[in-house]
Amino acid sequence: MAATIVRSPKLSLSLPTPESTTSNLPSLNRSFFTPLPKRRRCISIYACTADDQSNSAFGGEIKKGQAIELNKVNDENPYEFNAKDSPNPLPRPLTSADLSNMAPEGSRLRVAYQGVRGAYSESAAEKAYPNCEAVPCEQFDTAFEAAERWLVDRAVLPIENSLGGSIHRNYDLLLRHRLHIVGEVKLAIRHCLLANNGVKIEDLKRVLSHPQALAQCENTLTKLGLVREAVDDTAGAAKYIAFSKLKDAGAVASLAASRIYGLNVLAQDIQDDSDNVTRFLMLAREPIIPRTDKPFKTSVVFSLDEGPGVLFKALAVFAMRNINLTKIESRPLQKQALKVLEDSVDGFPKYFPYLFYVDFEASMADQRAQNALGHLKEFATFLRVLGSYPSDSGIA
Repeated sequence: MAATIVRSPKLSLSLPTPESTTSNLPSLNRSFFTPLPKRRRCISIYACTADDQSNSAFGGEIKKGQAIELNKVNDENPYEFNAKDSPNPLPRPLTSADLSNMAPEGSRLRVAYQGVRGAYSESAAEKAYPNCEAVPCEQFDTAFEAAERWLVDRAVLPIENSLGGSIHRNYDLLLRHRLHIVGEVKLAIRHCLLANNGVKIEDLKRVLSHPQALAQCENTLTKLGLVREAVDDTAGAAKYIAFSKLKDAGAVASLAASRIYGLNVLAQDIQDDSDNVTRFLMLAREPIIPRTDKPFKTSVVFSLDEGPGVLFKALAVFAMRNINLTKIESRPLQKQALKVLEDSVDGFPKYFPYLFYVDFEASMADQRAQNALGHLKEFATFLRVLGSYPSDSGIA
């Protein structure tokens, strides 16, 4: 039986699409930062929010079959902020219901992350922005919305893990929200086995953590003969163990979580593979000015018409200019898939249309990158630059 953490009621938010923020980039071709003209967009573009939880690292509840229209504008719903202070001395994670007109306090940079205190995402936020005020958010969506609504200055969210792969939920949210990638940070994930004071390893019967953390410690947990129970996030598991004063259960979480919640570290570095790194994106309301005096990455998303060799042609625009691709990810356009049923056999579509996310090693200030995207724009049905930002070559 999986342990659960009680959540505050959530509002379903429909956000207005902010105006373009590229007016301060005179040296760039601004068309790269906007979708193509309507004549090139034969269909409405949708981002699917449905996902398998095993592929959505670091938690978040996902409603099956839900899809969000990218350009939908709806500002009719008012939002109210519950100003009652939590009895818990630790900061309560923001929920969708908290997103109101509250103003940032003080002059420190406020950075949103998903999870509770002690989460790996909090460490990534502090690495990306030293001395910042890290603001915990209950869901990935909440962190995006907090940055978009000026409640925080930045958001730092995971996008991929070297063992668990891509965090699909955040790929979809990059299209739903008009935030720009302004940097990346890589964090080594080192798991610890935590328990309450006085509890020994031999006393444990079960262990709680995020599904990916449990999978990353498979060998160790199997040797200990522990029953695995999945919860929303690693730090949340530590918090639950501590607040419930459990004597037969432990948590797989960070060393920082053990200090925050007063838990003992029964074992350190229990992950099966030491090469366990998560890449986080740094998000802001406005893009940064691309440069060529340091290594830069650029992230784009595009869609293509169906046809033989179309994807090959799209990737060739980078290869022929000697631009290295570091990541390619495809995400289905769920609603659009229904439009091809008329030409299907036995009710199944001939093909499923996709969005393609690509990261490449070049700055948008580099003429090669602008030429490559200009070439891609000739046959892509949709193209958007998500950000051009400094590469992170260090791991902490």
